[in-house]
Amino acid sequence: MENVIITGATKGMGRAIAIAFAKQGTNLAICSRNNEELLILKEQLIKINPEIKIVSRQTDCSIKDEVLTFAGLAEQELGFISVIINNVGVYEPLSILDEDEFAFQRMLDINLMPSYQLYRYFGKTMMASGRGHIFTICSVAAINPVAEAGMYSVTKFALLGLSKVMRLEMQDYGVKVTTLLPGSTLTESWKDTGLSPDRFVSPDDVASSIIAAWKMSKGANIDEIVIKPVWGQV
Repeated sequence: MENVIITGATKGMGRAIAIAFAKQGTNLAICSRNNEELLILKEQLIKINPEIKIVSRQTDCSIKDEVLTFAGLAEQELGFISVIINNVGVYEPLSILDEDEFAFQRMLDINLMPSYQLYRYFGKTMMASGRGHIFTICSVAAINPVAEAGMYSVTKFALLGLSKVMRLEMQDYGVKVTTLLPGSTLTESWKDTGLSPDRFVSPDDVASSIIAAWKMSKGANIDEIVIKPVWGQV
């Protein structure tokens, strides 16, 4: 049975991805800053598939030690982690000149560093096993920066770069690396927008894209998936 680790799993894309993998019969390690939401999600996932094992831990992914503790727990309870879903992230709609002096570090710590830390933790084990798949939820802001979200765009540029390097380091070992670049997606950030859901990418669209890439033959890797609203960005 495959073992999947997901950061930021209780809302939006993370939750949709967790549900999609539960339906596939994989074991799951999930984390979030909110323990109550974690417990609710864990119950939902077990109802979807009572045969799978769920490991959960309240985790602030901006703190390195907490990320590594979560990774260690997942490995201890589930064994070899074959799929990493780097989902956790934060969006702050501020220009660089208007944001506070700590914004850049805050977004680096959440948008970039957990992916780096999980790669460092699990990467060599995946290499030695000659299998595994790393998915990184990036953003179209990594290829089309948003002036109103300056440092968010910068951190997503960095995350896309990290994913490209991971792919190059892993390709000789049969480990796959796929980057998701969603456009405006109907997550908590847009809950009060008042616009029709049809103006957005659905979190389920992102989840189904990941499952499709994960199910491809051993010799095939989807490098990048760009998903945008059909009527353009919101």
